[in-house]
Amino acid sequence: MDMKRKRELLEAWENRHPEMGVISFRCSVTDEMFLTTATDIPAKFNRIHFQLSARNCPNKRLQELWEQYGEDAFELQVMKRLEYDDPEEDHKDELETLCELCLLENPNARRFWK
Repeated sequence: MDMKRKRELLEAWENRHPEMGVISFRCSVTDEMFLTTATDIPAKFNRIHFQLSARNCPNKRLQELWEQYGEDAFELQVMKRLEYDDPEEDHKDELETLCELCLLENPNARRFWK
């Protein structure tokens, strides 16, 4: 790879605008839903999926359901997306507010992290 292409890729990475929001893992058998915030939605889905597959998920209840019913029993969903302009800004409070709204709207939902 030439240096010009390398610089272009690095600049594109630095200027990216990742999807942020609230995501859920819902067990279709028990209807239990686990919500968490994400500053990079695809990366967060991948990370949790990997943890579950490796039997190393920090949420023990979610891990139990995953092992009992398997991956096919789960629906992964983006509950709400955060609209924002500045990717450098801290959006933690806004994401928490979105998560609280999702928890109020979904009685079977609980936080991924306690």
